[in-house]
Amino acid sequence: MPDIGIGLVGGGYMGKAHAVALSAVGPLFETALRPRLEVIAATTPASAARYAAAYGFGRATDDWRDLVADPKVQAVVIASPQSTHRAIAEAAFAAGKPVFCEKPLGASLDDAKAMTTAAEASGLANMIGFNYVRTPATQFVRQLLVEGAIGTVTWFRGEHTEDFLSDPEGPANWRTTGRANGCMGDLAPHPINCMLALMGPVAELSARIETVHATRPGPNGPVAVTNDDHGQLMLRFHSGAMGHLYISRIATGRKMGYAYEIHGTKGGIRFDQEDQNAVWLYRAEGPEATRGYTRILTGPAHPDYGMFCQGPGHGTGYQDQIIIEARDFLQAIHSGKPVWPTFRDGLAVSQIIDTAFKASDDGGWHAVPQT
Repeated sequence: MPDIGIGLVGGGYMGKAHAVALSAVGPLFETALRPRLEVIAATTPASAARYAAAYGFGRATDDWRDLVADPKVQAVVIASPQSTHRAIAEAAFAAGKPVFCEKPLGASLDDAKAMTTAAEASGLANMIGFNYVRTPATQFVRQLLVEGAIGTVTWFRGEHTEDFLSDPEGPANWRTTGRANGCMGDLAPHPINCMLALMGPVAELSARIETVHATRPGPNGPVAVTNDDHGQLMLRFHSGAMGHLYISRIATGRKMGYAYEIHGTKGGIRFDQEDQNAVWLYRAEGPEATRGYTRILTGPAHPDYGMFCQGPGHGTGYQDQIIIEARDFLQAIHSGKPVWPTFRDGLAVSQIIDTAFKASDDGGWHAVPQT
């Protein structure tokens, strides 16, 4: 199998996940291209060297520009803070190298627009990392909706709720500073991407975005929180369906509340990432006395599951979603054809977030510009 040299920017939480995925994807999916871990970049020489040794990269550097310029690096994976995404992606495209970028596309709508322009002008493979939508369960739900299994969809409710900042006495950190690191910048991209994948484009929205805990303890006293803790959006889709989305980092008791409920004229669907190997399906058929939601456990009959396990109900996990992403990125490079979600799909998410902030500021309904 031909190989392809990979440069990975960032070796932390997501960097490790991508390194593991790149090592596993070839034999697991028998991909036409096999990743070769060439260079990893981190913020210091010591951390870069440590990541290279731990993950199996051939070389380490503390300068991402060095990574992009390396002739052995043929594709770039960006898993660094979002404030760095634009510069790295633009440089990689200019050097003729495909790019996979973790969400969100950039730290602002302007970043997302510039990155999409650079990607499309290059003609190279480009993808953004929305891994949760790749669970076998949610891929199956997308199929059900396309097939019309629940009829005409009339309503969507989605959420992404976690509780890592639910304690008001939790100390200030990097997540509590700067709009890009707030709940809308950090968590919202995932459920918005899911919503667009399942429901199609949003025509208009209204929103309320709030900071609940205005200060948090710091080393020298209270520190002001400069971004949002939670937000909610009322939505009208181009299909005519209504919807609601809630995003929170202070939802006490919720650990991975990436969940949705969809109503249609002939049934309904429920899913919750905290039980990511199950889909609840309701079909409005048969005697009323025997109708009810059916719990469907994912198995080899569902998309991408069988590559990981042959046993129905045994389940897939978080790392498996990253491996599926790696498969798709390699497929896009090998085929020369876009694989969803591209940078333009990431731009659509950024556009909704930007519109939500505007709607929250003035209290009105806003049309969502289409990318």
